[in-house]
Amino acid sequence: MRRLALALVVCSAMHTKANAESLGVGLFVGEPLGLDLKIDLARKTALDFVFGATTIRDNRVSYGHVTYLVTPFVARGQSVLVPFRLGLGAALYGALDDDTNLAARFPLEVGFRFRSAPIEIYVEIAMKLTLLDENDNNEFFDLDGGVGLRIYF
Repeated sequence: MRRLALALVVCSAMHTKANAESLGVGLFVGEPLGLDLKIDLARKTALDFVFGATTIRDNRVSYGHVTYLVTPFVARGQSVLVPFRLGLGAALYGALDDDTNLAARFPLEVGFRFRSAPIEIYVEIAMKLTLLDENDNNEFFDLDGGVGLRIYF
C-alpha cells in the first residue's frame, strides 16, 4: 500500500511539473509581428498562435496564424534547453484590410529555454505558400522569420 501511495505521489508531482509550464505567452518580432501564445499539447507537441501584423514596415496588414509544432530533438546544456521544432500550419492575413490572403506555413524553430527561469528566446524561419490571394499582390512562395520571447506559466 505504501508503494502505491508513493507511486501516486510521484506521478502526481511529475504531472504537475509537466503541466506547470504548458502555456507560453510572448511577443514575436519580424515577419510577422505579433503576440504569441504557445499551448503544449503533449511532451513533444504544441499549438502556436500569433496575432498581429504582417510586418513592422508601413504597409503592414492584419495577420494571424496557427501552427502545429513537433519537437523531434532537444539539446540539453547545464543552464539551457535547446528545443528544435518543426511545424505545419496556416496563416490568414489582410482579412481586416479588405485583402484576404490564406497561406500554408512550414516553420523551423530553435528555442533557448532557461532552466533557472520560465523564459524562452527563440528564432524561427518559415516557408509560406500563399494559396488564396484576393488582389494578386503577394508572392506564392515567401520566407518569414524573426525572434520571439515567451514566458511560461
